[in-house]
Amino acid sequence: MDINEITIIGGYNKKGELEAVKELTVKKGEIFGVVGATGSGKSNLISDIEQLAQGDTLSKRKILINGEVPSVEMRRNPRKRRIAQLSQNMNFLADMTVEEFLIMHAKSRGINKEGVVDEIINLANNLTGEPIKKDYNLTILSGGQSRSLMVADVAVISDSPIVLIDEIENAGIKKHEALELLAGYGKIVMVITHDPVLALMTDRRVVMKNGGMTEIIETTEEEKEVSAKLNNIDNWMLSMREKIRHGERLSLKDINIEGI
Repeated sequence: MDINEITIIGGYNKKGELEAVKELTVKKGEIFGVVGATGSGKSNLISDIEQLAQGDTLSKRKILINGEVPSVEMRRNPRKRRIAQLSQNMNFLADMTVEEFLIMHAKSRGINKEGVVDEIINLANNLTGEPIKKDYNLTILSGGQSRSLMVADVAVISDSPIVLIDEIENAGIKKHEALELLAGYGKIVMVITHDPVLALMTDRRVVMKNGGMTEIIETTEEEKEVSAKLNNIDNWMLSMREKIRHGERLSLKDINIEGI
């Protein structure tokens, strides 16, 4: 089943009031943001989507796939749900190499494409300053390496057309490039964030307050320019972390940031 769009039918906020946003549709290839203060209900919204809720959660929201109620099998069978979730707390426990893991995952998805391991590792290495190699054991990967590998893996191998991202602002990866990669592979990307780099690179963002969807904001061209400049600063900070990590000294010359 091709999933071209997902629709959220509004329910109720924490006060029992109807949500201001009655209906929200996110289409294939779109990057959509979820913003709001701590405790505003962002994670609950993502949870409703992950569960394909049908009025059976506290919010009473309903989730439609391609404008229709998802089948019971899609809701109850994890293999049929086709929703991937990425979070900051993502560490590998399996005692195997990166290559072994990717080959195993590809086979489980029925993918026998030659060079798929190299493709994923190359994509992942474009997202992190810490290179990943085939023979690295998964358990030694840093947080940034783990998340960059999973982003690339979800983009190439996973058949999950919906990707839910829960606050990766401190993930140690090139966030702007990560979201563009997922959207470029035709995913529906929804990201919870406090990070202006991520919030402003989305096409639209929903504002959460008191557990409810209160407003949808269209990202302006000026905001996208701001996002691009903030992304330069973000990547610069990433490069400074790498220098420190490798025992290098910093100087005032390192403060010059191109594009700002």
